[in-house]
Amino acid sequence: MTPFWDWALGIYAKPGVAEACLELQDRDQQCTAYLLWAAWASDQGLVLCQDSLVTGQALASQWESEVLQPLRHTRRHLKAAIETMPDPAREALRAQVKATELFAEQTLIEALTKLAGNAPSAPAETRLQALVRAGALWSPPPTKDALSVLSQQL
Repeated sequence: MTPFWDWALGIYAKPGVAEACLELQDRDQQCTAYLLWAAWASDQGLVLCQDSLVTGQALASQWESEVLQPLRHTRRHLKAAIETMPDPAREALRAQVKATELFAEQTLIEALTKLAGNAPSAPAETRLQALVRAGALWSPPPTKDALSVLSQQL
């Protein structure tokens, strides 16, 4: 476990955070682990340099498209009954895919945590400022309103 992972678990359990993250993920095609990384760094008094943000964005983008999205798609597909598959087997497989998806999120978070290891302590930027800087590198970038909602929920 990493400090970021522990922080993310605590934050995600707060009212409204899961919903804000899922909306950014599903509606705005955002990688919430990447955005939460920026917010976590801000909470730690760290300012992620542009190079770290670019590296983190590239890492998160590739991981999101090649690993997380396929797992998420499979998990969601397995939620509904499949005519030729007994429900207990389908539900067991869905649970395994969900656990694998969570492990994949944790793997990304651990990699992002390492990138923050060299970030200088500096006059802290607000969570919203950190989210906006990180989000500006994502394609498509999230709206400031969506990031503001997430920042307020955190």
